[in-house]
Amino acid sequence: MADTYTPPVTGTGVRATIQRIGGHLAGMIMPNIGAFIAWGLITALFIPTGWLPNETLAKMVGPIISTLLPVLIAYTGGRMVHGQRGAVVGAVAVMGVVVGTEAPMFLGAMIIGPLTALILKYVDKFTEERTKAGFEMLVDNFSAGIVGGAMAVVGMLGIGPIVQTVTTGAGNAVEWLIVNNLLPIASLLIEPAKVLFLNNAINHGVLSPLGVAEAAEQGKSILFMLESNPGPGLGLLLAYLLFGPRAMRPSTPAAMIIHFFGGIHEIYFPYVLMKPRLILAVIAGGAAGVFTFMVTGAGLVATPSPGSIFAYIAVTPRGGWLGSSLGILVATGVTFAVAALLLGFGRGEKAEDAQTSGSDESAPSAESAAVPTAGPAAGPAPEPTPESAPETATRTASKEA
Repeated sequence: MADTYTPPVTGTGVRATIQRIGGHLAGMIMPNIGAFIAWGLITALFIPTGWLPNETLAKMVGPIISTLLPVLIAYTGGRMVHGQRGAVVGAVAVMGVVVGTEAPMFLGAMIIGPLTALILKYVDKFTEERTKAGFEMLVDNFSAGIVGGAMAVVGMLGIGPIVQTVTTGAGNAVEWLIVNNLLPIASLLIEPAKVLFLNNAINHGVLSPLGVAEAAEQGKSILFMLESNPGPGLGLLLAYLLFGPRAMRPSTPAAMIIHFFGGIHEIYFPYVLMKPRLILAVIAGGAAGVFTFMVTGAGLVATPSPGSIFAYIAVTPRGGWLGSSLGILVATGVTFAVAALLLGFGRGEKAEDAQTSGSDESAPSAESAAVPTAGPAAGPAPEPTPESAPETATRTASKEA
């Protein structure tokens, strides 16, 4: 299934390596996009700031994002490496990362799922030639159980804390930029961190507490708008809709609705992971939006949760509509322009379609050339007899003379 979204990358070098890594990351995320959409709909509808607040139904939001989605990602990553056995041990191992940390462990799942499957792959290669007939199932089951359980312990004690440290470090870096009044530059860290699903850690762990303190003094704060701006995501999805891979275009309208109106930004992160160079587009759009907020003196009175246009409207102070709307619009336009440029305005897709259609048209002609046609003309040409060959050569020589 992952191959449908991530065609193999050929070539060597840094660019090919980055594309290959991005393809593997997207291959773990994209097959589970339906689960992300389901979680996004539940979140947008039933959380206290959603459209239909419901305390009972909102209890599903936490377990889905903290447990179900990481397990699905690790399961898919393990399956990409070692089939069904890799998928099972990847899902088992990720539970150690999930239980050992409080933040959603999407990044940890992307690491431990394929890693555990790779270890089991080497274990299977070692045991398959040394297992006696009749003991295959016993060895396979116990080897998978031992590898999965051991990696769950490693994930809980090792990988989880490391990923948590990376998350904390990213948040501290953003805080330093804010303290030194380098807000547009903060997009260099915020946007890549968002794509790695660290958005909640940055927004609620760093930006929101600082924003609350600033809003208490000034009545509003721009810090609430740094991570939650829906403009970059909307611009990226618009570029995908018009110029992205044709297989992905049908999914973008629903993603745009969930992202812009529902405020679930995670829905566009896999689209960036598919083509990692597009991170430049969301960085440019985020920086342009922050700069616009600064110039217009925009700010919000509270965190827009979720980051929907409706949530923005709800927490915008009186007289701040122009700055908020203009920042979102500028971020959307800049991201769309840069993403369209990086996607080649769809020229790559057109060339690929033309190449595909050309190969389809040429295939029948090659087959027809190989298959003899019916009728008298289909027979082989008569070979010259030994007697006629000298006569032909004599006539040719006389003509030349």
